[in-house]
Amino acid sequence: MIGHCITLRQIREGHESETKQVIPAHKFVLSISSPVFEAMFYGELAESKDSIELPDCEYESLLELFRFIYSDEVNLSGSNVMGVLYLAKKYMVPSLAKTCMAYLEKNLDPSNVFNILPSAEKYEERILVEQCWKVIDDETEAAIKSDGFAAIERSLVEAVVRRDTLKVKEVDLFKAVDFWATKKCEEKGLSADGSEKRRILGDRIVKGTRYPGMTSQEFVGVVLDCKILTQDETIGIMKYLHSLLDTVLGFPVNNRTGRKGLVYHCSRFGSMDESGAGIVRTSSKDDCLKFTVDKNISLRGVTLCGSENSKYFVTVKVKKEVSGKLRVSKSAEVNSELIRSGPVPYYGFRVMFESPIFIENGFVFLIESSISGASTCFGKSGKNSVISSGVKFNFLTCCSRKGTTVDEGQYSEFLFSVT
Repeated sequence: MIGHCITLRQIREGHESETKQVIPAHKFVLSISSPVFEAMFYGELAESKDSIELPDCEYESLLELFRFIYSDEVNLSGSNVMGVLYLAKKYMVPSLAKTCMAYLEKNLDPSNVFNILPSAEKYEERILVEQCWKVIDDETEAAIKSDGFAAIERSLVEAVVRRDTLKVKEVDLFKAVDFWATKKCEEKGLSADGSEKRRILGDRIVKGTRYPGMTSQEFVGVVLDCKILTQDETIGIMKYLHSLLDTVLGFPVNNRTGRKGLVYHCSRFGSMDESGAGIVRTSSKDDCLKFTVDKNISLRGVTLCGSENSKYFVTVKVKKEVSGKLRVSKSAEVNSELIRSGPVPYYGFRVMFESPIFIENGFVFLIESSISGASTCFGKSGKNSVISSGVKFNFLTCCSRKGTTVDEGQYSEFLFSVT
């Protein structure tokens, strides 16, 4: 086996550092794991030197690439995973790229979503992109207040501002966008006045913001002082806010669906048991639970507990207890996925109804599920009552032959909209 030294040349602040860090490696080992290294060392234009320089990566990330090639293990962290993913893609090591993606999916949250989304889009990782946008939709306020939002490209700011499904007060979104524009002015050495911020933002962002959805106090107290809008735009919005106009030319007047009609998640467990002690599911036994709500809602679906990389066949029924009349029966074959909307991540699957089920305030409803497939995790530390998005759910144990109760078992989430 031929020894080969890889020299990493670090570039800092636009000039070459004199410090070089060396990682000894073997041509043969690298080549059998990466077609790029194979071409580099044994192709028609192979390197003949005893060492080569790789200036476009960090030492920590390169070390993890080599660790994976040699041992099939990798130590990922928030500080190195994006660099390792870049190298896995560049040197065509798909198993390492898959490991990086799994790490990102499991650790995705509002604090890092805007750091991860650009790379997920660049590498065309569709599932991760969808998960990023789901976090942004569901936890918009926390996401736009993260450090990552202030560093994103203008095109992504525009995509956020023009998105209908955000769950955020419009004035808070405006504050985040204004802060982003202020940071960009500072980076360019410009005065962060209204005209410069307007130029940096562009009309598509400025006119994608839904000022008509603010209160007059929010608009006057926050937006006017930033001086981003023209005088005519300001007058038009003020007239609309004081009911002197039915619409505002050039600005959307409809609220984002995240503020009304979004699918909310009522999570009823404080923890999940994934110790492997889950029950093997058979179609002859059902899980069931009773529940009531203090406001009318539309039940959109339910989340059930599963296990990693598993497939299930499930039938879910919802009945009104007083009449026993079936409201819906939905059967589906589903694959487990990582569920992040509860207190802790876990593997489960969602069953969404074709049409929302109207659940009346004050009546007891019964949900039953027949699940066939692999063993599942199960919820623990359940609560009798949960308030979610202003709706109080009360849960009651019924004759579940699979052991689901208020305290533990199935039905980790109820997915609903407020009617």
